Amino acid sequence: MVDLSVDLTTTRWTVAQAAEAAQVTPNVVRNWRYRGLLTEVGRDYRDRPLFLAIDVIRAEKATREKARRTYAAA
Repeated sequence: MVDLSVDLTTTRWTVAQAAEAAQVTPNVVRNWRYRGLLTEVGRDYRDRPLFLAIDVIRAEKATREKARRTYAAA
């Protein structure tokens, strides 16, 4: 479970963590990067790309808005 109570402007997520937080598959996160919606901000000790949490949330929101999808009520 990804902790969303942290500072999202400085927290870095791997592809798997970003996918879990956005409730999408890891391939979707990779597509966001390929399409320019996400920018890699570094690499972890295993040389995996890292993304800022706030950027992941923005990419997910932009994708849903473009597809005219809405968030489900909790």
